[in-house]
Amino acid sequence: MPRTPGVTDAAVPCAPDRPSRPPEVLESEWNDWRWHMRKRITSVKKAQRWLRLTADEEKAIEKSAGKYRWSVTPYYASLMDPDDPTCPVRQQAIPALGELVEFPGAEVDPVGDMFYRKTNRVVHKYPDRVIMLITEACPVYCRHCTRKFHTTDVGGSYFRDSEGESFTEDLRYIAEHPEIRDVLLTGGDPLSYRDGKLEEIVSGLRGIPTVEIIRIGSRFPVLLPQRITEDLCEMLARYHPVWLNTHFNHPKEITPESAGAVDRLLRHGIPVGNQTVLLRGVNDDVATMRTLMTELLRIRVRPYYLYHCDNVTGVSHFMTSIEKGWEIMEGLQGHITGFGVPQYVLTTRIGKIPIAQPCFTRTPDGLLLRNYRGEEMVVDDAVHPITEPDAR
Repeated sequence: MPRTPGVTDAAVPCAPDRPSRPPEVLESEWNDWRWHMRKRITSVKKAQRWLRLTADEEKAIEKSAGKYRWSVTPYYASLMDPDDPTCPVRQQAIPALGELVEFPGAEVDPVGDMFYRKTNRVVHKYPDRVIMLITEACPVYCRHCTRKFHTTDVGGSYFRDSEGESFTEDLRYIAEHPEIRDVLLTGGDPLSYRDGKLEEIVSGLRGIPTVEIIRIGSRFPVLLPQRITEDLCEMLARYHPVWLNTHFNHPKEITPESAGAVDRLLRHGIPVGNQTVLLRGVNDDVATMRTLMTELLRIRVRPYYLYHCDNVTGVSHFMTSIEKGWEIMEGLQGHITGFGVPQYVLTTRIGKIPIAQPCFTRTPDGLLLRNYRGEEMVVDDAVHPITEPDAR
């Protein structure tokens, strides 16, 4: 597999002494994303080929049966520490008893997707952009998913009609609202569809003159990078401008395979951004987050958002305090290059709200500024006026 310059096995954190491909699996199978989808881990018996499950993990799998879906691609399982249940990759994919605990204030849709839904798939929350929830399916059902009710809950769905219904109504809504210039395909994971079906959707959007930007939200570069084929990239490149946002949460997820997937997207003119979720026990410390952001830059992925974990039913056990987020943001700002620092946001029904602490305070003498070392200075109001001068 071609490797991005500068990315080596030694430089990328991996599970200790863990070959990425089991010896009994042919290389041609391991490199075929459809093989991984067919061989997804969906039972204790299958998981035990990769991991030594704890009693609590087995109990969580048993108790979540009939409530929450779960599946893990062999590739993603290969990144897990087989002996450590606190492995940050393992925690994101293996059911936990915390998912079944009721937390105060938890909701199935705290961000208001269903409130803003205009058609079966279109959610119109912001003036000039919409999301299209085109599927419920994912290669791995992430335990922290903010749309857990839609993707992972066996009885849940944001769809009014079935996923297989025609897209005509959705495309018509977008065409009839010329203020919509930006469409984000999400789900579930849009790349769960085969190229032909995905192209039908993308070409339908590109046929709407007022749609300027098509974005795809996909965790396949992390969970199954083999899906990012040359054929897929060539197809998407026919409908530029196309952007892709992905979702690395921990440095262990950055591998030669994921770096190769990013490289293929970039070589076809598809920019790649990253949206990390702050997760208790996974990445809620400064050192891990710094490493993640700098490693992302090294494989040419732009950090975009750091999401505060939503209080979602079945997800709340991953939440940290907002103070923890502030601590991490202070540990990033000034300590790594500026474009490697994501925007820390809280997603609400009224939108994504930036919640990083300000580095300034308004005083009678002007702005009191504070840098990443805690050093302070006052910028006099006469030098940089806070209030617009009266033009009269």
